Amino acid sequence: MFADVGDVGDVIERFDRRDYLLDTGTASAIYLAVTLGRPLLLEGEPGVGKTTAAKTLAAILDAPLIRLQCYEGLTAAEALYDWNYQRQLLSIRLAEAGGDSISESDLYTEKYLVDRPILRCVRHRGPTPPVLLIDEIDRADDEFEALLLEFLGESSVTVPEIGTFTAEHRPVAVLTSNRSRDLHDALRRRCLYHWIDYPPPQRAVQILRRTVPRATEPLIEQAAQFVGVARTLDLDKPPGIAETIDWVAALVTLGVGDLAATGDTETGLSALAKTPDDRALIRDAFVEYSCS
Repeated sequence: MFADVGDVGDVIERFDRRDYLLDTGTASAIYLAVTLGRPLLLEGEPGVGKTTAAKTLAAILDAPLIRLQCYEGLTAAEALYDWNYQRQLLSIRLAEAGGDSISESDLYTEKYLVDRPILRCVRHRGPTPPVLLIDEIDRADDEFEALLLEFLGESSVTVPEIGTFTAEHRPVAVLTSNRSRDLHDALRRRCLYHWIDYPPPQRAVQILRRTVPRATEPLIEQAAQFVGVARTLDLDKPPGIAETIDWVAALVTLGVGDLAATGDTETGLSALAKTPDDRALIRDAFVEYSCS
């Protein structure tokens, strides 16, 4: 089983050792997911640390991380299980060559079963259950959610030709969503839920100090303040904490130690703005910010 997690404070401390600064709300959701053995749905804007939270959770629990990256058109054969058709065909040919007969039931056994991420998670055998990251579930089709319900509710996967596989110990499943579409109520009911918001300026400064240690204090504080201003603009893709970290790291690489001292409005914007329109809006806002 998982290493003992004492309380919410213990979760915060363990994440802190991995350079991930948790707020109390997120830490509480993670603590409950681990102790209750319930799936956790993390929603939030892109770049707020949802995926990294799941990766860090696996690290602090010393548990294997199994990741399923979702996308449009994702199927059960890619997410749950599949059959080794080449091996089945080889068995048929060998049987024919030897003058033996082989039935369909002989071909659909565990010998030919291919574990995809979810079934691999269920069939995992080891001292510590895995952490399953189902990343960006909102990118998958609506119908794909129905394939997850048995696993999320019972930690099981049913293979019609064989039967039902159930995990020896409930893994921790973390689902992330950028809320590009609404998820079905059936999926939400099976999960604990938490929304990760953009960090407030003070926490953003703490994160930047930790993740970009070469950045000067003025640069960190100014960058955190300006990104907060940028998020109030009508942007296609507002910058998250991931983009903020990238921007500050780019500024450090370019030798910038103080935003107020740079006269180049293009400095490092490739790390912050992700569309031409956003680039223009952020550049204009930076000019106004630097002149204030």
